[in-house]
Amino acid sequence: MSVQHSHFDQVGSYLRPPALKAARAAYANGEITHDQLVQIQREQIALLVPQEVAAGLPAVTDGEFNRSWWHLDWLGGLTGVGTYNQDESYKFLGAKTRTTNVELTGKVAFNPDHPFYDDFRYLQSILPAGAQAKATIPSPTLLFRDNRSDRWAEHYPTWQAYLDELAQAYHDSILHFYDLGARYVQLDDTTWAYLIAKLTAGEDVAKHEQLARDSVSLINAALDGLPADLRVSTHICRGNFKSTYLFEGSYAPVAQYLGRLRYDTFFLEYDDARSGDFEPLSAIWNGREDVFVVLGLVTSKSGVLESPDAVKARIADAATLVPLANLGLSTQCGFSSTEEGNLLAEADQWAKLALIRGIAADVWG
Repeated sequence: MSVQHSHFDQVGSYLRPPALKAARAAYANGEITHDQLVQIQREQIALLVPQEVAAGLPAVTDGEFNRSWWHLDWLGGLTGVGTYNQDESYKFLGAKTRTTNVELTGKVAFNPDHPFYDDFRYLQSILPAGAQAKATIPSPTLLFRDNRSDRWAEHYPTWQAYLDELAQAYHDSILHFYDLGARYVQLDDTTWAYLIAKLTAGEDVAKHEQLARDSVSLINAALDGLPADLRVSTHICRGNFKSTYLFEGSYAPVAQYLGRLRYDTFFLEYDDARSGDFEPLSAIWNGREDVFVVLGLVTSKSGVLESPDAVKARIADAATLVPLANLGLSTQCGFSSTEEGNLLAEADQWAKLALIRGIAADVWG
C-alpha cells in the first residue's frame, strides 16, 4: 500500500468526559432518547477533535465516544451477528466487566446501515483543515473467541466457507469506509495476545497454531484488493479495561504469523515487561520496506509520565532490529477501550500525548 506515515500516532480511544458518562447513564435509565444521546455524543466529539489536533496528531478519531465497547458495538452491528448477555464477565486481572457478548445468528455480511458509518460521516464533517480521520474497528478474528462462532455450523457447510464469507464482509465494510472518505482504517486485535498466552503455556498447540493460520488467511483475504491509498493498521492488544489486562507474554510465538499479515502498520504494546523484549520485531517487520511499526512504549494505564531519555533509549534498541525510519511512537493502547475508561485523569492523557510528541520530534525531527 502507498500511504503516508507519522512517527507520532495514537491508538484511538479517549477517556469519556463526565457529560458523556452522565448521558449514557441517563439513556440506560430511560431518561433521554437515543437521538438525545447521539446529540450529546456529537457535542463531546466536536470538543475532542480540536484537542487532538492541538496535541499534534495528524490522524484523529472520534475517541470511540459513540460506543460502549471497543469491539462488541461493531461486531453486533454486522448482518448475521446478534448481541446477548452471557453468564460470566470477562476475566481481566482484578477487574470485573459487564456480561455483554455477541454470537452468530445467521450468515455474516456487510451491513451498509451500520451506525458506525453515520458516526464516521459526522467525524468527517467536523475535521479541521489538514486533519485526517481514522476509523477504528475490531479485527474479524474477534469473532473466533469467547463462544462467538460456536454456531457457525448452523449457517455454513464448512469452516472455510464461514471464513470466506467473514473475510468478504470485512472487505466490503472497509471499502465502504473508503467510499465515505476514509484513508486510514485500523483493526484492533486481542486474538494474537490470546494465542501468545496459549502457545506460551503449551496449551493445545496444534489447535492454536491452526487458529493462527486461519487468522492470517482471514485477515489477508479481507485486505486483498483494497485501494492502494488506503492505510490499514492493526493494534495488537493484551486487553485494556480499567487499567487492567487479559494476557501477557512475548510476541515470539506469533511473530512469524504477524510477519505474513498484509497490514502496512503495526501498533505493538511495549509499555512493560508483559510484552517481552524487542527480538520478535525482526520477524514481525519481516524486511518489508513499506511496513511501519509503532512502538507502544508509553502506557495509557497510568498517569505517571515516562522518562523521555528511557523511551529514547528503547527506541534506539528497537532500531537495531527495524530501521528507525520505519518506527513510530504511541501509547500502548487507547485510554478508554470501554466506556469505563482507564484509571487516570483527562489531563493525564493529554500530558502523555505531549510527552510522545516531544520525544518523536527529538528522535525523528
